[in-house]
Amino acid sequence: MIIKSFEIDKKKISEFKVFLIYGENEGLKKEIINKIKKNHSGKEVKYDETQVLKNTTEFYNQIKNNSLFEEKKIFLLERCTDKISETVMEICEDVTEDLIIINCGLLEKKSKLRKNIEDSKKAVIIPTYKDNSQSLINIANTFFKEKKINISHETLNLLVNRCNGDRGFLKLELEKISNYLSDKRIISLKEISTLTNLSENYSASELVDASLSKNVKKTCQMLVENNYSNEDTFLILRVFLQKTKKILSLLENLHTEKSIERVISKYKPAIFWKDKPIIEKQLKIWSLEAVKNLIYKINDIETKIKKDNSLGLILMKNFIYEIISKKTSNSSLLTQ
Repeated sequence: MIIKSFEIDKKKISEFKVFLIYGENEGLKKEIINKIKKNHSGKEVKYDETQVLKNTTEFYNQIKNNSLFEEKKIFLLERCTDKISETVMEICEDVTEDLIIINCGLLEKKSKLRKNIEDSKKAVIIPTYKDNSQSLINIANTFFKEKKINISHETLNLLVNRCNGDRGFLKLELEKISNYLSDKRIISLKEISTLTNLSENYSASELVDASLSKNVKKTCQMLVENNYSNEDTFLILRVFLQKTKKILSLLENLHTEKSIERVISKYKPAIFWKDKPIIEKQLKIWSLEAVKNLIYKINDIETKIKKDNSLGLILMKNFIYEIISKKTSNSSLLTQ
């Protein structure tokens, strides 16, 4: 059964136990998952696709062996692809009291997983696409009205155009603006331009790539020569999170493919040819466990900065210096 993202509040979805959410709009996917979870109670259990495929029997037992005295569960399956299709369909055939949410990236029309869920009467599939300008403007307008902040149409359009069709990125920028504004009731085009853009410095992407490649000289040069602000830390950490999650996914694929070149060439969405040498180097540097720890630290730092924004720059720089100095060699891949 297919449900459009804007229909969730109108449709009766509480009777379903299996949901597949796919697409490139991470912000919208997060909103949808939270809405689905609100209709269910239980302990949240997270799995990556690789964990499910490696321990399928254990995963089935977790779902099937329910006791009247056990608390219900919410299973969140992350970074899923067509590889998990058979497992998902077997789950759909069984009656379960637990909630199961499958979170996928882009799925092609010919995707077996997508087709099976679309045809199923026991599961729901919800596609997410990039937000259009009007939907992002509506979100931003609501934010500024609630804060009682005056903003021009030109300034609003600039903010929206920099969010690449993702409400998650927009909300990150709005949070950055909220921290900056404090008691102010008006914000200018120049202020928005400065807060939401690092183009006058090295880009956040360059800084993150240099750090993850352990290019000590270039990373230190960027940190010394550029006047990053506390507000910039949110964007830099977001880029760190995006790139480390990509590395994690690629490293997981290497366990079955064994060839860095083939894993990179098969990755979806496709990796731009200019980025391939950098990613190949990063895959040889980082181990699976080290990347998982890195993602945990990124989330932890972001939480600390949200509590006290004045610490943002210090925490971020200390984090980056730790990355370029700590040993994380993925020795099993160095000969490939």
